[in-house]
Amino acid sequence: MAGGSHSQAAEQKAASLGQSDVNRRLKYISLAVLVVQNASLILSIRYVRTLPGDRFFTTSAVVMAEVLKVLTCLLIILLQKRVNVKETAFLLLDSIVFQYKDTLKLAVPSLIYTLQNNLQYVAISNLPAATFQVTYQLKILTTALFSVLMLRKSLSKVQWFSLLLLFIGVAVVQVQQEGNKEASVANSANQNYTVGLIAVVISCLSSGFAGVYFEKILKGSSASVWMRNVQLGIFGTVLGLLGMWWNDGPAIAERGFLFGYTGMVWCVIFNQAFGGLLVAVVVKYADNILKGFATSFSIIVSTVTSIYLFAFHVDLLFMMGAGLVICAVYMYSLPKAPGVSSSSLRSSSASSTLPVTERDAQMEAFQPKLQLSICSATCWLVKQTL
Repeated sequence: MAGGSHSQAAEQKAASLGQSDVNRRLKYISLAVLVVQNASLILSIRYVRTLPGDRFFTTSAVVMAEVLKVLTCLLIILLQKRVNVKETAFLLLDSIVFQYKDTLKLAVPSLIYTLQNNLQYVAISNLPAATFQVTYQLKILTTALFSVLMLRKSLSKVQWFSLLLLFIGVAVVQVQQEGNKEASVANSANQNYTVGLIAVVISCLSSGFAGVYFEKILKGSSASVWMRNVQLGIFGTVLGLLGMWWNDGPAIAERGFLFGYTGMVWCVIFNQAFGGLLVAVVVKYADNILKGFATSFSIIVSTVTSIYLFAFHVDLLFMMGAGLVICAVYMYSLPKAPGVSSSSLRSSSASSTLPVTERDAQMEAFQPKLQLSICSATCWLVKQTL
């Protein structure tokens, strides 16, 4: 009997260690996916928008991304129903048509997301990739403010301080870019820094509002994430087509919907369509701290890549601003001090396969490696400016 209980305990310990290793690997994979998705989309859009030759219509790219997103979510729902077409059709009919009031609620965030996607193209076409990446972190500030106003969420003192740091960091980067604006305008006659800056600020405002509004809708709904994305995508496609007709209708009628599309443009569209869905899956294994690290890494990756790919000039002022933003993102993602509500603790423990103490121990072991990597990359960038 004693031998049996010992063997059971040993098996449970081995299984727990195995699960722990799997979760640790998933955290690293999650970090890599988040960094690659964050940095690659911005860099690839910047690359295709600065290439010489015929330029594709960004409004058509936004529509194409929405269509691909809807088709992908429909395929996932079909697979969840074990390829039962009839059952899937009834589910879609019920969720989209019969519950039309619920569907119509998504018209507002869909309109804002469509506007945001178009503004991102405008902003990245007119701003250096690294500058856009840093400035775009203002969406953390707008999301936090809308969360406080609309969801009555409370922020810790550390989070409020991090938002102040974030604002100061972005302002420093803008001062630095203002000094280099004349040179950049001379080098790129088709780019307008002011237009890019206005586009990214409006994009941040729309991103914050739409994200909080969407969260508010999801709280009172039993629909799956994939069904919600289908509903969003339907509105997004219709609104995107209207925007395309309004802005580029005559030109597209003359040159065609796919005018200027190259292999790289298709990569951008696939990244935009599937990147968000991929992140939605990956975030299951990532907490706020990991997402904060991913954002910090992606800023560094975008800056380093921009130096070599776009001859982006990094000086000490930019490094100061970017450093403040990276610190702010990390501080904002830190967990709140022990005054967390019991409900949030229950939900966080229910969503994880590891006990709280073991998960915390893993994160404590995981953070120093990431901090060291970020510090090493930042030091390398500083050396490049000297």
